[in-house]
This record gives sequence, structure tokens and C-alpha cells, in this order.
Amino acid sequence: MTEHQDPDVHLPPRRPLRPLEQFQGTLAQRVHASLREAILSMSLRPGDILRKPEICETLGVSRSPVSEAVARLAVEHLVRIVPQAGTYVARFSLEEVREGAFLREALELAAVEKVAREVTDDQLVLLRRNLRLQEALVEDLDIAGFYQTDAAMHELILSLTGFRRVASLADSAWVHVNRARQLLLPAPGRVQQTLTEHRAIFAAIEARDPKAAREATRAHLGKLVGFLEPLALTHPDLFEPD
Repeated sequence: MTEHQDPDVHLPPRRPLRPLEQFQGTLAQRVHASLREAILSMSLRPGDILRKPEICETLGVSRSPVSEAVARLAVEHLVRIVPQAGTYVARFSLEEVREGAFLREALELAAVEKVAREVTDDQLVLLRRNLRLQEALVEDLDIAGFYQTDAAMHELILSLTGFRRVASLADSAWVHVNRARQLLLPAPGRVQQTLTEHRAIFAAIEARDPKAAREATRAHLGKLVGFLEPLALTHPDLFEPD
């Protein structure tokens, strides 16, 4: 992000739900994955009403797996079910964003420190390839592609700890932050700044410097909540009252 804090949001374009054959699991799990992806990518936006008949028709399924998927999304606080009124995509909660950012930072700082201490040459090749892909996507102005590769870099670092549950714990903690950050990434200068921050993290890992890796990651992750908080004031329609 550039030094100024732009109060405007930058909503990504809406995209149709991805077909269920592109996901794995039971029918309800695949419906959940398709809806969850749409919510996290902001194709389904805060306050949007979820009409089950339309979802059934779009995905070609009966009402039962859709109801099961929506119930699971409600547990994740991604949708809000209002009796006698309807089911809505949940608005952002700054409390949940702050908590998620705190938990994710704690996990990722420990992870990047361990990775910098123990990284192998082969693992550095994987990280370097990811960074080069990010650079190409920024050059091509492919914001959606950059966003996916950005997430893949963080997931890769977490996986390189060798601990199987770390990535899933981090994903669970990050889910509300991940959705809210969609408002910021397309902002002018933010993608380039994010790439610069990723380069600093990689350089520290490549130098096998755990302290520098931790500080570069802290600087990268620590900015996000500060950029989101002003948006709750300028765009209250997207946020729950704090």
C-alpha cells in the first residue's frame, strides 16, 4: 500500500459460481466449497441475499446439499441466517478481522523463523519460482492471478515447517482477514508494495536469517488491519457495527 490510505474500496468483479465438478468431496462439500470461494473472492458480497432455489439451479443440485452447505458457512460466520427474513452473506466484522490477523501472525512468524533456519536448496527453488510468477502476474496486471499466487506463497511457507496442521489452522484463523483484504489488493500501488514485501521475506529466508525473516513477515502482515479500519467508517454498509 502506498503511504496514503485511500478510503475507497476496490471491489473485484463478480464471477459465476464455479461448477461442482471442479471440487472434491461429497455433494454438500462441493457446494460449500463453491459458495465459500465466491464469498471469499467477493463475487458474493457482504449483505448479498442467498436464494437457495437460484443456487440449486445454478449448481444443478437439490435443496438438501445447499442447505447443508449454508449451515456450515453460518458456523464459519461467512453467512448470516435471519429467521423469517432470509440468508445473507455476512458483513465484515472488525473484531473477527483483528482476532484472525493476530492468530495468523503468531503462526506465520513462528513458521517463517523455522523455515529460514532449516530451508533446503530445493525448497528455495519452490519459493523462488513462486516469486517469479508473482512478478510476471504484476507485470501483466493480473490481479486475480497475483492474489492466488500470493496465497500460495504463504501456504508454501507454512507447509515447509513440516507440521501438517499448521496450514489448516492458519487458514481457519485468516478466513475473515482474507475476505476483507480483497478490498485492498486492487488498490493503486498495493500489488507492487505487496510484491516488494514478499521479496524481502524471500531474501531473508534465502539468507537463512530467521530474525530478518520474522521481521519482514511482521512488517508484511502487520499493515493490513490498519488499512481496513478506515473502511469501516467510510463504507459502513460492508461492516457490522464494531
